[in-house]
Amino acid sequence: MAEQDPSQLDLFTGAPSPGGPKGRRSRGEPVGPAGQPEDVQALGQGLPAGLFLGTSSWTFPGWSGLVYDREATPARLSREGLAAYARHPVLRTVGVDRTFYAPIPATTFAEYAAQVPEGFRFLVKAHEACTLARWPLHARYGDVRGQPNERFLDAAYATDLVVAPCVEGLGEKAGPIVFQLPPQDVQELGGAAPFIERLHAFLAALPRGPLYAVEVRNEALMTEALAQALADVGAAPVLAVWKNLPPVEKQAVRLRALQGPALVARWMLPPNLDYEEARKRYFPFDRLVDEDPRTREGLARVATAALNLGRPVFITLNNKAEGSAPLTAVQLARSVMSRRRNTPGVGS
Repeated sequence: MAEQDPSQLDLFTGAPSPGGPKGRRSRGEPVGPAGQPEDVQALGQGLPAGLFLGTSSWTFPGWSGLVYDREATPARLSREGLAAYARHPVLRTVGVDRTFYAPIPATTFAEYAAQVPEGFRFLVKAHEACTLARWPLHARYGDVRGQPNERFLDAAYATDLVVAPCVEGLGEKAGPIVFQLPPQDVQELGGAAPFIERLHAFLAALPRGPLYAVEVRNEALMTEALAQALADVGAAPVLAVWKNLPPVEKQAVRLRALQGPALVARWMLPPNLDYEEARKRYFPFDRLVDEDPRTREGLARVATAALNLGRPVFITLNNKAEGSAPLTAVQLARSVMSRRRNTPGVGS
């Protein structure tokens, strides 16, 4: 799915179509960062170097006044917003979600990297061709919909189309490369044990160096065997906050997340809503609508534990989690800092 197509962009941002009157009014100077309260500035300055909090994307007009100094269309924010986003005191990472729908070249990654400071990191989602055993029955898949996917867990394809462009374009600013496996029939995967063996072989065949992370959305796959397979190849499990999945702390125990090379988590949905319900309820994503302190404190606990062990922590937040991802990030940062202040011998 090409992000450049405005109709497709709208589908994944939940934003109004580009070209509205507010977008036309500000074609002069580039979009800049919104001013932040003193307490948020101080919060950002005090965050530990290994804590990378951010959002799933950056192209939301509703973040005017929160992240951006004006309202702009998603198309304009995709071009100009990243540099402003990266100046927010708390936001030190961002998800590159468009790569799930189609690979992008190293030159595009390099353009992203040039817009952010040295300490910033990108969380990159691998192309869905790597992680779907069968193409979904959706019109956008055309002639292949419903068919087996020959590129599923194909290490050569992932190396050439996912890993190489990311590493070449982002360099030191590359964070986790996330292989997200959507909910699938476990039998379609060949059964749990054969799937985990195949996943292990896939990860072992990828180039060494990048941080690989694996997100499964089938609770049946969150087993000791999966934890062992990931540990054996030095990959990190992704703690996913998604409908029908266990709380993040339970996932962390099952998958031995604190023993991995990094803690990686993605907070995407509340426990009682699906994607479309949350999008409609929370649009335009400019305020917290349904705060979820239980999930926030669970993430803060595992993040603090990982930081105390010297592990880097990457957490991305979706607007559909509580209503506004930047505001969720600030609240989560406060929770982490509060826990660190209350941990004997741990400084901020």
